[in-house]
Amino acid sequence: MLFNSIDFAVFLPIVFILYWFLTNNNLKLQNLLIVVASYVFYGWWDWRFLSLIVFSTIVDYTVGLKLKNEDNQFIRKTLLWTSILVNLGFLGFFKYYNFFLDNFITAFSLFGTEIRANTLNIILPVGISFYTFQTLSYTIDVYKKKLEPTKDFIAFSAFVSFFPQLVAGPIERATNLLPQFYKKRTFHYSKAVDGMRQILWGLFKKIVIADNCAEFANQIFNNSADMNGSTLALGALFFTFQIYGDFSGYSDIAIGTSRLFGFNLMRNFSFPYFSRDIAEFWRRWHISLSTWFRDYLYIPLGGSRGGTWMKVRNTFIIFIVSGFWHGANWTFIVWGALNAIYFLPLLLTNNNRNHLETVAQGKLLPSIKELSFILLTFGLTVLAWIFFRAENIGHAFNYISEILSISLFEIPKFSGRRYALITIILTCIFVLIEWFGREEQYAIANLGLKWKRPLKYSAYYLIVFIIMYFGNFSDNQFIYFQF
Repeated sequence: MLFNSIDFAVFLPIVFILYWFLTNNNLKLQNLLIVVASYVFYGWWDWRFLSLIVFSTIVDYTVGLKLKNEDNQFIRKTLLWTSILVNLGFLGFFKYYNFFLDNFITAFSLFGTEIRANTLNIILPVGISFYTFQTLSYTIDVYKKKLEPTKDFIAFSAFVSFFPQLVAGPIERATNLLPQFYKKRTFHYSKAVDGMRQILWGLFKKIVIADNCAEFANQIFNNSADMNGSTLALGALFFTFQIYGDFSGYSDIAIGTSRLFGFNLMRNFSFPYFSRDIAEFWRRWHISLSTWFRDYLYIPLGGSRGGTWMKVRNTFIIFIVSGFWHGANWTFIVWGALNAIYFLPLLLTNNNRNHLETVAQGKLLPSIKELSFILLTFGLTVLAWIFFRAENIGHAFNYISEILSISLFEIPKFSGRRYALITIILTCIFVLIEWFGREEQYAIANLGLKWKRPLKYSAYYLIVFIIMYFGNFSDNQFIYFQF
């Protein structure tokens, strides 16, 4: 079920009414309703994959209880690794089996030995990378005694399968989200309105920005051999805003929807394209994943505490693993490695913590220096996104080489240029709104709050009108569903 679908538009009000009017007086019934609603939401794609969520839930719930009553360190480690192997085993099989098999066959063929092996037609379960990491955070935190294991199976099942963020995050920590299922939730009108406002902005990002940009990004990338340099550069820019509008839009809808039900999810995006260096970009992009890798991989590896070699090693590990997490293709690994290369100079010169505050905080415009750093960081990010979007490594290098050719100075040539111009104008307006709202949790968080009621609602109706008139309502799934 897609957030931008008629199905969800019917599903959400039904669940909302049942949640606040039928089960409001019983916490267990509320949690049970969330579980049922979440399973319906996920099973809408393919009910068969519900078994994976259920099995993972049972394993991690059981492991958590046994860890609480076990003092033997060997047994505790065995329980932890049972959870890790089960969850990563599912992820590895469904997502990476064919990748490793193909590369294994290719490696042997280089030595003149042919191995016959058949790849499997494996369907990737939607959101497996997200809920796998979420359940792992629970087991690891219980093992480290940072969290008391729950005895409430329904609450734990609701935590694992919570439908707003089940398939594309934010990847919540058990220490933040799970306790919220133990507490009675009270409906707050102001929080619900704020949630609806964030949902509205998320839909604008997805339907108006991401899906319109996707039309041209797909056209240009899929036919890049026939395009000149200026067209390819434009295609890279279209994809840059497609992936941001798509994923941050999903996060906004997820966070806003959660607020309707009395839950607070962590922030996942914080205006990353206004970053002044790549370190700041990664503090603002996909925050839930970046911090997950920091806490559960980077720090256990030693973080930045060792010598130069350890810093370099750990940086490359964290970025390459992050890249590989996104997909079973060498392009994602190169994308991760490229970001590591961007990051290393900042780390080695101790400049990776320079920009912790919002750019041009309290000001209307950035300084010339700040603007220069923003544009440089944005340009490096666009370059990296080419590898993320390309079909393979060769495709990415050919794409970049044509951009760097003399044809960069030619007029872009592709079909639908008139509508592309409208998309560019809408994207520019979007960037301006994001800039003026960059100090808030999301761009329109304070839009019209101090205005008179008619003017305030006129602004919201205008956004709705733009969505309805300029929105792309073709069957475009969220790009992160493939991960």
